[in-house]
Amino acid sequence: MSVVRRAPRRRGRGTLAAIATLLIASAAVRLGTEAGHALARTPKETGTGTTERGGECAPAPEVAKVLQALEAREERIATREAEIAARLDALSVANREIDRRMADLEAAEAALRDTIALAETAAEDDLSRLTAVYEAMKPKEAAPLFEAMAPTFAAGFLGRMRPEAAAGILAGMNPDAAYAVSALLAGRNAEAPTE
Repeated sequence: MSVVRRAPRRRGRGTLAAIATLLIASAAVRLGTEAGHALARTPKETGTGTTERGGECAPAPEVAKVLQALEAREERIATREAEIAARLDALSVANREIDRRMADLEAAEAALRDTIALAETAAEDDLSRLTAVYEAMKPKEAAPLFEAMAPTFAAGFLGRMRPEAAAGILAGMNPDAAYAVSALLAGRNAEAPTE
């Protein structure tokens, strides 16, 4: 014969409900007492319009010293931050002024460059015209003029002339002056770099 065992009846369902009820009641009591403390901590109005803080005690002397040191440090940091902000503002103003002056200098440089280019072009135009005048002169009339010039000056003009006109003028010059000018013409590019 086989005996069927029954599962034992579970007890304690009522016990669990009782424990849960007690925990909920405990939580309600704690919440109620915490709210009371929070309300007690708010400042109360006095008849003079100032607020009183109830339940507050003076800090220990060591804590007071630390708090004073922290407040002094905070004031120093705030002062330093204000100084840094003032310096940054001054630097910003200085940078804008430098940018403005740089723009003015660049504009002046461009104007100067244009003026120099105009002057160089004008000087080149003047030399070209004078060279054309000397080329148009008859060699017999131009030769005495070139003899009177310094040899380097005469060589500069003769080097710019057409070879036929320069040859006619050199042929009309006295031999010593013609030799000096020819030597200058031959050697003016001798020291030019070849590489």
